Amino acid sequence: MQDVELHRDAALERSSEFENPGLPPHRKRQTDLHPEKAKRAERTVFTWFLVSALGSIIAVAAYIAVPITPGDLTTTRMNNLLLGLGIALALLSIGIGAVHWSKQLMSDEEHVDPRHATRGSDATRAKAVEVFTLGDQESGFSRRSLIRNSLIGALAVVPLPAVVLFRDLAPADEVPTDVFAHTMWETGTRLCLDPTGTPIRAEDVSYGSAFHVIPEGLEESHHPLDEKAMAAVLLMRLPADALNESPERAGWSYDGIVAYSKICTHVGCPVALYEQQTHHLLCPCHQSTFDVKNHCKVIFGPAKRPLPQLPITVDDEGYLIAQRDFTEPIGPSYFERLHDVDEDEHVQVAGTTTEQRA
Repeated sequence: MQDVELHRDAALERSSEFENPGLPPHRKRQTDLHPEKAKRAERTVFTWFLVSALGSIIAVAAYIAVPITPGDLTTTRMNNLLLGLGIALALLSIGIGAVHWSKQLMSDEEHVDPRHATRGSDATRAKAVEVFTLGDQESGFSRRSLIRNSLIGALAVVPLPAVVLFRDLAPADEVPTDVFAHTMWETGTRLCLDPTGTPIRAEDVSYGSAFHVIPEGLEESHHPLDEKAMAAVLLMRLPADALNESPERAGWSYDGIVAYSKICTHVGCPVALYEQQTHHLLCPCHQSTFDVKNHCKVIFGPAKRPLPQLPITVDDEGYLIAQRDFTEPIGPSYFERLHDVDEDEHVQVAGTTTEQRA
């Protein structure tokens, strides 16, 4: 009985096997059979790469030749339309040309590659070089100079729109450090509620509250959103004895009311969370935490610098006003940031002062 079961298992094992079907016969394409059609396909690929280069040039030309007029959305739409079409044409043409190249001219035979160890023997590595050389021959990259050179040219031109756009982020007639170091805050500028623009009286700021503040006259500026991105401030009131003010900043607050930049010094996110009990400011993006009692020094998170403080006082009518602009660049650090700020005291000690910049 046991022998019968063994024979039955062997029969089942043999029945589960199947013959390796192998690869289907290779069917040659028209470009494999007719050299003139292969030459035509090569010219087609060249044309697509040439169109890609032209698209990149169109994008740069459109960005320069179609200026954006402040307040005129028509010019903004036209500039964005032509710029987008040029970049889309450049990227799409490279993709179409590469696909046409691989479909019509590169080798389309199927191969089976057995798995091997990560680090092969010297013979295997030599074989890899041979395979790479064979792939180069099959693709025609070295042999088809027209396609190769047009692809290199298209790839070289594609980054130009990005280079022009990023280079034009800073005004050409101003030093980038001065742009970031100066905001709308000036001597006597009233602190107003965001977004209503209502001036704030010192008596209206209660203990434990946090006001989101913008400078007076923000809406009348030429670029209100850009100005707000640099001048946004958080206003808080603490018990006067809770503030640990350094001698250099003794007059920067008013009756326990302090104002700090709302722009996180890590990557520029808005610091908008205030803990009333601990007097901590929290950035919701990466959890950088600043201690309001100690000049908003960093006590947790990836930020490396305290939040810049806005010196404030009150005018004759009791409204909160700025004594002057921030004494250092706001927002995250950058490679061109002024190197004249005392990191311990967090005040400007040399170089261009706020009054000189104004």
